[in-house]
Amino acid sequence: MKILITGGAGFMGSNFIKYIMAKHSDWQVVNLDKLTYAGNLENLAEVSQNKNYAFIKGDIANKEDVARAIGEGVDKIINYAAETHVDRSILEPDAFIKTDVFGTYTLLEAARKYNVAQYIQISTDEVFGSIKEGSFDEQSPFEPNSPYSASKAGADHLCRAYFKTYNLPVIITHSCNFYGPNQYPEKLIPLFVTNLLEGKKVPVYGQGQQMREWIFTQDHCKAVEAIMEKGQLGEVYNIGTGYEKTNMEITKFILQELGCGEEMIEYVKDRPGHDWRYAINSKKLRGLGWQPESSWEEGLRRTINWYKENEAWWKKIKSGEYLEYYKKQYGK
Repeated sequence: MKILITGGAGFMGSNFIKYIMAKHSDWQVVNLDKLTYAGNLENLAEVSQNKNYAFIKGDIANKEDVARAIGEGVDKIINYAAETHVDRSILEPDAFIKTDVFGTYTLLEAARKYNVAQYIQISTDEVFGSIKEGSFDEQSPFEPNSPYSASKAGADHLCRAYFKTYNLPVIITHSCNFYGPNQYPEKLIPLFVTNLLEGKKVPVYGQGQQMREWIFTQDHCKAVEAIMEKGQLGEVYNIGTGYEKTNMEITKFILQELGCGEEMIEYVKDRPGHDWRYAINSKKLRGLGWQPESSWEEGLRRTINWYKENEAWWKKIKSGEYLEYYKKQYGK
């Protein structure tokens, strides 16, 4: 088996590469990553010398880069590559349209040209918009409320169209919020943990009552593996846990774990178009035999401990030191 992972130097992709190579030692893995600010090859230090692993610096929106990554052929493509931070999408939506929409189109065209046996699109529950009660299922209509979620929704529609029009072997996943080791410290959990470790306050939007569903990265990796092995082509699978928490609940848990008081909270103005609550029904995925193995508390404690034990990793990121290194190394 030879698989192409796009965005494999980022948080989600790197965790999946490490998981899948440990689980399937005979698989060949090609990692295509543009190495934007969130891509970090240090995330893959433990597999970088593995003979079955290859890294290619390239952009999914560039058909030559994609063709070079596919090389002599790959069996499957898992598209993790995306611009994902909502706040950045509000300030710079064009980067999200280029990567998330046009990049997905470029990959789909390549999958069609090179007869790839399976293409998995890693998407988000944010395409559905906000929901006050109940949960979204795979047939729920899209109502994206940010440039980020709109770009992911556009990519998902392209995937469906390529399945219907060209019979391309596509599967789409919609995941709840995930967290774990190596997550770039602009996201809520790693930002709050690292800020507190530096003695800084944590910025909470509004009163922190926005509700999200959360999954530990290892459980997400196992979900994608189950979909790779048992998922039906042309189908959509929601990846959810049922672990719903408000931003304030998460904040207080992190404060308690790090021995900090609520005086370390800084309430800030809410962002435009901020969705109030996400929740998805993952019954369809569980029908494949998957279920989350880490409780919310266990996963969050493991994550907090990882950041405590890996200060060198995140301090280089927050200081900008690692970006300077990659500019010199790869000409970014």
